[in-house]
Amino acid sequence: MSYSVLHIAPENFAGVPHDFKRMHERFGNHSRLITLHRNPLGFEEDICCDFAIPRSRAAKSYRIHHSLAKQGRKNEEYFWEPHSFLEQLYFFLQTKMRVSTIESMIHTLNLDAFDIIQYDGGLDFTRDSRFAKRWKSMKKPIVNCYYGSDLRARGIIKEMDDFADLNITSEFDHLALKSNLEYVFYPYDSSELPNIPTEKDYSRIRIVHSPTNRLYKGTEVILSVIEKLQKSYAFEFLLLENMSRADVLSIKSECTISIDQVGGIHGGTGYGKAGIESLAMGIPTITNMTSEYASWLPENPFLIANDAKSLEDQLIHLIESPEQCKAIGEQGRDWVQRYHSYEQVNQHLESLYHKYGIL
Repeated sequence: MSYSVLHIAPENFAGVPHDFKRMHERFGNHSRLITLHRNPLGFEEDICCDFAIPRSRAAKSYRIHHSLAKQGRKNEEYFWEPHSFLEQLYFFLQTKMRVSTIESMIHTLNLDAFDIIQYDGGLDFTRDSRFAKRWKSMKKPIVNCYYGSDLRARGIIKEMDDFADLNITSEFDHLALKSNLEYVFYPYDSSELPNIPTEKDYSRIRIVHSPTNRLYKGTEVILSVIEKLQKSYAFEFLLLENMSRADVLSIKSECTISIDQVGGIHGGTGYGKAGIESLAMGIPTITNMTSEYASWLPENPFLIANDAKSLEDQLIHLIESPEQCKAIGEQGRDWVQRYHSYEQVNQHLESLYHKYGIL
């Protein structure tokens, strides 16, 4: 039985919402992705509203401030609400400006015809969740999918939670921040990667780090360790920032070690799209991860570094044992196929659709 899924996301975070769309289509189902804002890193768009979003230094500082304010609240479910009258006014005016555009889009694109509505971010077109309420009144199944800082920083949108038939996440730490979450691995198709050299020169160590946000990825810690090791070891270090996705993937494909993130104070722990890409390229990947997460993740392929000392130890081991880079890299590539392939993720997601009465 085929079905149709409409994805709605603030933006195409790391290309993951678009991967969900492509995954549905791979198995003969119709899907579209509507993003509210254009992704600044150039990830592929389907239908983009191109709504303006503050990306100034002041706006980023405001978001980080409220993100950090939440960090002390562990294992606690909390709901979003405006932090001030000005923020309340901002979202009121935002709604007034968006409503007619969205209503026109629903009519023009016949969005009411979709069988399932998935909110990638647990966020409607407007903060008052009026369109989710509308679709719920039409008996449309609603799925909320939580990414990145959705729960760590913003919190749950109460109305969206009330409307949801299924809540999913690909973030391990989210499981402690919200009840009734089902874990789903990111869908990933390695065919989008550039051609990987069949035989890398592992005697020439090239270490790569490609942060989208230095604070969240612990980049300053990483740089300090790299500077220290370069006094004793010969290797090339590549810090990839403000580059197109195609260029990042091309450069990364020729590297022998990848550092995803270290620290995890502000950005959570574990891995995301960048970590999956590195593994799929056969590159040993270092990231931070709690002991609970590390033991929970099936056949965990990552090298764990939660601070400067453990990062230094992991890098020294790989630099001094280049043969380990190749072996660990091959294991990582196989792991991505077993757990993140479209086939595996689609099968699991459809089992959840049946479990929760969506199909």
